Amino acid sequence: MSYKFDGDSVFFTSDTHFYHTNIIDFCRRPFMNIEAMNETLIANWNKVVGTNDIVFHLGDFCLGDSAKWNGILDRLNGKIYLILGNHDLRNFRKNYAARFESVAMQMNIEVNNQKIYLNHYPFLCYDGSYDGVWQLFGHVHTNKNRTGNDAARLKMLFPTQYDVGVDNNDFTPISYAQVKEIMEKQSI
Repeated sequence: MSYKFDGDSVFFTSDTHFYHTNIIDFCRRPFMNIEAMNETLIANWNKVVGTNDIVFHLGDFCLGDSAKWNGILDRLNGKIYLILGNHDLRNFRKNYAARFESVAMQMNIEVNNQKIYLNHYPFLCYDGSYDGVWQLFGHVHTNKNRTGNDAARLKMLFPTQYDVGVDNNDFTPISYAQVKEIMEKQSI
């Protein structure tokens, strides 16, 4: 099943890792502590995402108990579709599902007639990879300089794949228009 959306109101992000203290050191995030990281991520999110916008979060949303998950969700703009990441599988509680528009392991969507495959992980083989289907992913925690533990493996990606993780996008959700511009540059 493929869902269709208007690109003017669609955003993508991944790997916010709200309340995950160790992610600051692991990814060399520029935050003094978890509170500073959470507040920056929330402010950046709400600066670009409106109340009625659609956000596809491609996994590793939050760590912690119900109070932490619900506290973060209460403060974020938009209608959030969650693609589960490896940390979500460990921390996800059944009552969170109702807080999201949809919760899935993967999703096929269409935005302004562009087919997009969403998964937490980058894949070298995915349906449509040779037919112009984009794959958006997270998990790898690279940044714009292509550094990080998985950087060497990402050399094998197609020009139709992009890491929408916060570490790669100034700790801010990225709009469909921005993704389209990146894909066009990568395909040259």
